[in-house]
Amino acid sequence: MMRLFIADDSAIIRECLVNFLSELEGIEIVGQAKDWPEAVEGIKKLKPDVAILDFCMPNGDGILTIESIKRNKFPPIVIMFTNYSYPQHRKKSMDAGADYFFEKCSEYQELADTLEQLARDVSHKIAQDKCPKIPM
Repeated sequence: MMRLFIADDSAIIRECLVNFLSELEGIEIVGQAKDWPEAVEGIKKLKPDVAILDFCMPNGDGILTIESIKRNKFPPIVIMFTNYSYPQHRKKSMDAGADYFFEKCSEYQELADTLEQLARDVSHKIAQDKCPKIPM
């Protein structure tokens, strides 16, 4: 089961994401945050496999969040999910360490497809880790 954290200043967006993504197989939503400090602390504490971040958040932003969490020993995969899909924001996000970048208005399905693939990858890795290694 892939562990997912959502950070967005909009309660409506967080609720929509939870409702939408809860229907996808292999995904467990382990936490949410409405601002930068909550996001950094929640991700540090809960250690999700994937974090969905908004570009603009109160008391900081998605870039500061990426920079903070990518310092963790085992950082999550970061998906920037934003209305600020300008090329300079995409570049800044990717340069900071985001793994994916999607626009809220038009790329919900791409977000879902990516999360489903990541959930399959995580499940496959967990299964491999549980299988005994047979020496050759």
